[in-house]
Amino acid sequence: MESSRRLFIKKAALAGAGIVVSRTGFSAKSYNRIIGSNDRVRVGVVGFSDRHKGTHMPCFMQHYKELNFDIVAVSDIWKKRREEGVSAWKDKMGHDIVACRNNEEMYDKKLVDAVFVATADFQHATHAAEAVKAGCDAYVEKPFAETMEDNRMALKTIKASDRIVQIGSQRRSGENYKAAADFIQSGKFGPVTMVELSWNVNQPGRWRRPAQIAQLKEEDTDWKRFLLNRPYENFDARKYLEFRLFWPYSSGLPGQWMSHQIDTVHWFTGLQHPRSVVANGGIYAWKDGRKNWDTITAAFDYGPLNDASTGFQVVFSSRMHNGDENPSELYYSNGGELNLITNMVSPKGGLIGKAASAMGMQPNLLPEVTLSSPEKIIASANTGADKLTSAHIRNWMECIRSRQQPHAPVEAGYNHSIATIMTNAAVHTGLKVTFDEATQEVMAGGKVFKY
Repeated sequence: MESSRRLFIKKAALAGAGIVVSRTGFSAKSYNRIIGSNDRVRVGVVGFSDRHKGTHMPCFMQHYKELNFDIVAVSDIWKKRREEGVSAWKDKMGHDIVACRNNEEMYDKKLVDAVFVATADFQHATHAAEAVKAGCDAYVEKPFAETMEDNRMALKTIKASDRIVQIGSQRRSGENYKAAADFIQSGKFGPVTMVELSWNVNQPGRWRRPAQIAQLKEEDTDWKRFLLNRPYENFDARKYLEFRLFWPYSSGLPGQWMSHQIDTVHWFTGLQHPRSVVANGGIYAWKDGRKNWDTITAAFDYGPLNDASTGFQVVFSSRMHNGDENPSELYYSNGGELNLITNMVSPKGGLIGKAASAMGMQPNLLPEVTLSSPEKIIASANTGADKLTSAHIRNWMECIRSRQQPHAPVEAGYNHSIATIMTNAAVHTGLKVTFDEATQEVMAGGKVFKY
């Protein structure tokens, strides 16, 4: 009786999802692709990193009981982190956690239905593709990819699957950002004429890991597996742990911070990537052996690819030696501005009557509008979970249940990666960089950019 009841429920769920069930039943493969509300979703951790421990873990803990999820395995190639991950999750979940020396081991054991991917920046695309090939849904941290080869490969792999992949662009799950997107897309704002993005801190230790470097020994990890498809070089604990400071393991500021903000440009305007970018970067303050810049400014041209007469500029600037980490996103139109620090639309800078009448034009001044309460990426003092990421992880979990597309599907990651790769190319080459639609390549000085 219980077996018949479960079969009826699963068939009803399939029918509700628009899948026809024959009188003779359906395959085990079809069964496995539908996760019923009564089935526990088994989640694995790909990389027990600071990002996972500090953000994914507390956010997951807010939702897992209600949505019937569980953490069952941790994969990390560094023995110390693997053991720490198993211990931490065992303490949280109240049961044993399987320790896996690498991702293949975890997938071969058929342990998990879904994974968090929080490894080094340059590994995200490869690890996302591995996950979906293993039949798993995935929450994948940004930047999605640091080279176009990885970007194209992962997009193709994920699009060929039926897996739910959420890119870690958590602004897409913020109510204030949704309200801003609706306001711009409704036409009430008018055509976007300029966007100014900035992200500034004063932190000499940002992305540094000196204490962990002293603990990392080559024999306790798998250096060749860490490198993936990057050129071989001798073991370097700094590049392993402080990868955000070293190309080609990360682009640093573009991949870490600009990827968040440029994604809102794509989302709000419907444009997939810049037409071109010029950029400069340098190491002006923190001369600690890093190779990636502590200061950068990039100027983008955005607009329709088939109409160069219309469009707008986007400027992104970031510095690590002066700032309060209060990221700024300002959108301008002829009638005023949309400020995503205050989440206010105002007539500031709009076309006033005197200037308009001098040219026989009508004034253009937006009304003052509060879109919603600002939501910042600030962790709760009680849980460590920030509101945006918590909502984003919940959206991913809900979509695993519903099999609907999440707020930040793979295309969002692919497109923000185009912009970050173009920026990286512009700084490295000193050239104006464009994107070739036909070949899906980043072009610098008429040549394909290669690291």
